[in-house]
Amino acid sequence: MNATNYTTSFTVDNTPEEVFAGINNVRGWWSRAIEGSTDKLGAEFNYHYQDVHRSTFKITEMVPGKRVVWHVLDNAFNFIKDQSEWVGTDIVFDITKNGEQTEVRFTHVGLVLAYECFEVCRDAWGVYINGSLRDLITSGKGNPNPIEEVVEKARQMSDTSYTTTSTFDKSPEEVFAAVNNVRGWWSQAIEGSTDKLGAEFTFHYQDLHRSTQRITEMIPGKRVVWRVIDSRLNFLKDKSEWNGTDIVFDIVGEGEKTELRFTHRGLTPAIECYNECSEAWSHYLKDSLRDLIDTGQGRPEPKETENAAVAA
Repeated sequence: MNATNYTTSFTVDNTPEEVFAGINNVRGWWSRAIEGSTDKLGAEFNYHYQDVHRSTFKITEMVPGKRVVWHVLDNAFNFIKDQSEWVGTDIVFDITKNGEQTEVRFTHVGLVLAYECFEVCRDAWGVYINGSLRDLITSGKGNPNPIEEVVEKARQMSDTSYTTTSTFDKSPEEVFAAVNNVRGWWSQAIEGSTDKLGAEFTFHYQDLHRSTQRITEMIPGKRVVWRVIDSRLNFLKDKSEWNGTDIVFDIVGEGEKTELRFTHRGLTPAIECYNECSEAWSHYLKDSLRDLIDTGQGRPEPKETENAAVAA
């Protein structure tokens, strides 16, 4: 590691062309859940692991047998204050022929000691590059599964955002559809589209709570993420506490059942609304959304509730 950017290297008996192919097989050494093309110049792909880490990369350089560069377009960690620390950094693979061997030099340009995530990210890259990628190149089989000890360390660093999990006797597609039917479980007074990537919608309840959410991720049967772009909670000193937080629904099929993990990333015990907001989410998720998924009928806030309050 130099004084600025994290770097590591290893040497193998394979050709530069074989090394190049191994690097571009990102699902074979990093994560099987990668989405998008990983072997074409200009292509973009996404990595995510539960609620711990998600990122989007663009392939900005690709020189066969010599070099691959990814530019980080978007990133979110749930275990550090500046969740976007990777944004704008570059991940570089340099391939050099040395006699009968080939050297792979990995550099994360911008991953520096000053970063809060440095230690966790360094440990993760070290295992993925020197372990999983090297194994893929030399034996044809990497280890792209999550590194549990690194994930656990990240979780311990987390600010313990509110999260809750439920299991259903329904398919991931049915759970996904119910989550997106926000009027069916949160409030009938929702304004705007709730089932399209990039759409924005507004929730409001009497004069107590108003918030606007933008749908930033939508993977059918797997994941939905809302970013809170504006909020006003009139019962708090800081009425905008929700601003910039993310509301995440992760959906995982497990045999005949489906697990739904809800996380309000940024809703932590350190903020004033934690107790009231977590209790409210518990009701909407454990009662209303569960009923909607199980029976087709949820328990959302009716329009009449707000109208009656306004009239009064």
